[in-house]
Amino acid sequence: MRQMPIIVALGVNFGIVPLLFTQVAYYKVFYPATILMAWPWFAIIALLTLAYYGVYLYAGGLKENGARMTSLRRVAGWISAVLFIAIGFFFSNGFSLMTNLGAWPQLWQSTSVGGAPLGIALNTGDPTLWPRWLMMFGLALTTVAAYTVLDAGLFAKKESEAYQSWAGGFALKLYTVGVVWFALSASWYVWGTWPADLRAQMLGSGIFILTALTALSPGLSWLLIAAQRRGVTWVMALLTAFAQFGVLALNAVSRQIVQNIELTKFLDVTAEPVHMQWSPLIVFLLLFVAGIIVLIWMIGKVVRAAEQPITR
Repeated sequence: MRQMPIIVALGVNFGIVPLLFTQVAYYKVFYPATILMAWPWFAIIALLTLAYYGVYLYAGGLKENGARMTSLRRVAGWISAVLFIAIGFFFSNGFSLMTNLGAWPQLWQSTSVGGAPLGIALNTGDPTLWPRWLMMFGLALTTVAAYTVLDAGLFAKKESEAYQSWAGGFALKLYTVGVVWFALSASWYVWGTWPADLRAQMLGSGIFILTALTALSPGLSWLLIAAQRRGVTWVMALLTAFAQFGVLALNAVSRQIVQNIELTKFLDVTAEPVHMQWSPLIVFLLLFVAGIIVLIWMIGKVVRAAEQPITR
């Protein structure tokens, strides 16, 4: 939990990049959808700011072996958790509404005055919203479990063997809950909300391997965590982290393909003109490589510091 301020900062920074690309590539559906739900969409910024402060308050209470923890700090931590879940719900609303073009006229008429949308619409009538939101929450649980193993294997060298054993067992239980949650909500999403033509394409010969890998990939992470239920090693922890990254990447790619298929009759993203601007791209790549080098250096410092004995 002490690492949460850094984790949230990394999450925000890494999340901004795909969001910007989505705005550029799918602007024809992104902006109408987010205009219809403008206030909930803009509320994400306020909710994220409050949640960030709450995380800092809670993490500060854990210093000195929890001596600084107060009821206010504890409540702030729980409020932050609720706000992050709400943010995920609003994101699921926005991205599901991007492909639910048939609902736009009704949402506009029911939430507008004199033709001007009030920006208070939500995509709650879309049957795909709820399983998509719950599916992402299941993936979040598995990611927390995978990170618990990574943390125990790389950053908790000074902890006891009892903690290492506990971390592996706890991660296995949490990942099991997450993967069952993911499987149930994904089954609801695929078999309960996908139209027959979309399901036929995703399960057809061209994309079937990707769909199958997306469905089965959490099993590899589960097996790696199960192998560490009585003790975590840094090699296995790294393998678990890479496997979980693959789980998230496969889900992202599959979701993008599903989105493109859903938008086929309205929008062909591949037909959009591309104007390559090399100068900012080169600067970005150079800074990106430099940032990766600095990040690796920082992680190395943290690992070495964790391995050094504590001096009083």
